[in-house]
Amino acid sequence: MNPIQFPTHPILLVDDEADFLVSADYALKLAGINNIVQCGDSSEVMSTLSKRDFSVVVLDLLMPGISGLDILPLILADFPELPVAVFTAVNNVETAVDCLKTGAYDYVLKPIDSARLVATVKHGVELSELRCQCRLLKERVLTDALEQPEAFSDIITQDSGMHAIFQYSEAIAQTDLPVLITGETGVGKELIAAAIHKLSGREGEFVSVNIAGLDDHLFSDTLFGHKKGAYTGADKPRKGLIEQASNGTLFLDEIGDLHLESQVKLLRLLQERTYYPLGDDFPRTNNARIVVATNRDIQFLRESETFRNDLYFRLKTHHIHLPPLRERAGDIPLLVAHFVKIAAEKLGKQIPTTSPEVFTLLKTYNLPGNVRELEGMVLDAVSRHKEGVLDAHTFRQAINEQSTVSGEDMSLQASGFAHVLSAFPALPDLKETLKEAEQLIISEALKRADGNQTVAARLLGLSKNALHKRLSRAQTSSDDA
Repeated sequence: MNPIQFPTHPILLVDDEADFLVSADYALKLAGINNIVQCGDSSEVMSTLSKRDFSVVVLDLLMPGISGLDILPLILADFPELPVAVFTAVNNVETAVDCLKTGAYDYVLKPIDSARLVATVKHGVELSELRCQCRLLKERVLTDALEQPEAFSDIITQDSGMHAIFQYSEAIAQTDLPVLITGETGVGKELIAAAIHKLSGREGEFVSVNIAGLDDHLFSDTLFGHKKGAYTGADKPRKGLIEQASNGTLFLDEIGDLHLESQVKLLRLLQERTYYPLGDDFPRTNNARIVVATNRDIQFLRESETFRNDLYFRLKTHHIHLPPLRERAGDIPLLVAHFVKIAAEKLGKQIPTTSPEVFTLLKTYNLPGNVRELEGMVLDAVSRHKEGVLDAHTFRQAINEQSTVSGEDMSLQASGFAHVLSAFPALPDLKETLKEAEQLIISEALKRADGNQTVAARLLGLSKNALHKRLSRAQTSSDDA
């Protein structure tokens, strides 16, 4: 089995001192950075860079033949997105300033300790990935097209905001940096994570785990595994999910519920790419891409000190927020049609025609469970359906049941009166004010129902005839005026 390579594109070490190349190579590999190319001849640098992509160049200044000072502008001219760090024994302020002005991202004096070397190279890798992301985002903005739309085939939408999320996902998919996905329950966070994995081109698996309810011991055992004898009952070694996700993607759902002790271990995995199986004193390295998701308010968790700030900033390098379904209500007819087809095929029924009233009704409903709740409602409605058009009756029952459980009242009689009456701070003529309030409430109901009087009447808790009489009376009053 070939060893896992990190980063995806190698680090190029350029120095005429063989001892430095050997020691730097050893220090980086010890830290999990094992994709390294050594170059001891400065005249070969440009030809080496032209043959493949690199993440970072570590460049010495004083070398026989072509000096680092001469090579630096050549590298940056031909490969402007490639981060270059200068490592040298030349302790000269003017030289350092010249190198930084030319475009080097760091200037480090020799001798260099291992920690500084590793930190500088890791910074360069992150900088390389971010520059690549910016370039891809610019391309997406200019073309407004997806290169691999099939990666999002499981997500049914025609919403422009979701399309922008797809573009961003494509732009960040091939970086190694973590991704934080936020959004309410049922909006499709795992689907986006799976799409990012498909787009990444990673050869490993997409491994998903819900970490809600896992204490620190279970979290460590699940993710990192254990060696034989690590604890009572551990009669044989077990690989963790992080190893299963090697060269792939590890998706951690409900990250907002992670215990503080476990957050420290996840932070170490992200920063050092190392972890310890339970009972093992030797660290192991891994290059799995980490994608996390939560439906909780991370900002609130940070303020309440139940979520570490350093872990938050490490995770949100790439942040995707998925909107609730109520904010993209135009997708509801598409989703209903999709789920009706799936449900009918699953139940062995003919695909029924859906009444337009269903779409109007669902657009007036808050849908707290989002796409997942809608899918369940459609499956239930199709399973009860016998013949004719699929009407709104079953959906209305589900909405009323949900409203009862959540303590909500779907009628505007409860949800709209306070808001509407707030427009009348003074009541000089109570009779006229009540008439105006009634007209405003009816107008709001019709707006929510897209002009459908049947749905509007139900929102108001009225019969259709009662609503029609009120509308006729209002029209008569308007004509008389």
